[in-house]
Amino acid sequence: MDVILKWIGGATVAVALVLTGVAIGGSALAEGEGLTPAIQATPPAPAFQPEGAIAAKIAADARRPFTVRRVLPIEGPIKYGEWHWDDEGVPDGPLVITVDLQARVISVFQGGYEIGAAAVMLGTDEHPTPVGKFPILTKERHNVSEKYGNAPMPWTLRLTWDGIAIHGGTEVENGYASHGCVGIPDELAKRVFAIAKKGDMVVVTDGKSVGLGDSII
Repeated sequence: MDVILKWIGGATVAVALVLTGVAIGGSALAEGEGLTPAIQATPPAPAFQPEGAIAAKIAADARRPFTVRRVLPIEGPIKYGEWHWDDEGVPDGPLVITVDLQARVISVFQGGYEIGAAAVMLGTDEHPTPVGKFPILTKERHNVSEKYGNAPMPWTLRLTWDGIAIHGGTEVENGYASHGCVGIPDELAKRVFAIAKKGDMVVVTDGKSVGLGDSII
C-alpha cells in the first residue's frame, strides 16, 4: 500500500492508493522432468460495461468538475522556493487554486487534476491572509503595489479589492512576509497566470484536508 498525504494546498490531500495486480504472461513455473505441469487458472473475463454505463460515468464526471482526481507525486514536504508543474495529458477542465495556511502550500487543479504546487509566502499576524472562497477579479501582468512602497507584484491574480492577491516577485522563504497576499515563485506564477481566467475560484483554507474523489470546493 502506498500512502500519499497532501494538504489541500499541495501538502494536504489525504490519499491512499492501493495498487494490486497480477502479471499473467509467460510461464510462472518451469516444468521440470518428472514434475506434474502446473495448472494455471484462467483469469476472469473483465466485467462487461454497456455503452450506456460508460456514457453515464463520463456524464457524471462532467457534472463533478471540482472533484480531486490526481495529486502530483511529490516526495516529502515542499521546500521554500521549490515548485512543481505537470499538465501533460491533463484534459481541459475548470481551474481551481487552493491555498492552505497550515501547510503553507498552493495547489493548482485543472478539471480535478493537480498540475502545479509550491510553498508560499503568507500574511503576518497583523495582516493575515484571509480564509474563504475568492473568484479572481482581475489579472495584471506588470502590477506595482501603490499601497506598499511600489513593490513589484508581477503576474497578479487579484482576489479582493482591498489588496489581497496571488502574485510573483517575491523570494519565497520561511516566515511571514506579505501583507496578506500569497507570494509564489515567479516560474509558477507565470504558468498559473497564463491559464487562469477572471472568475476562476481560489479556495483558502486553514488546515482542511480532502481525499481523492472529494470535492475541492
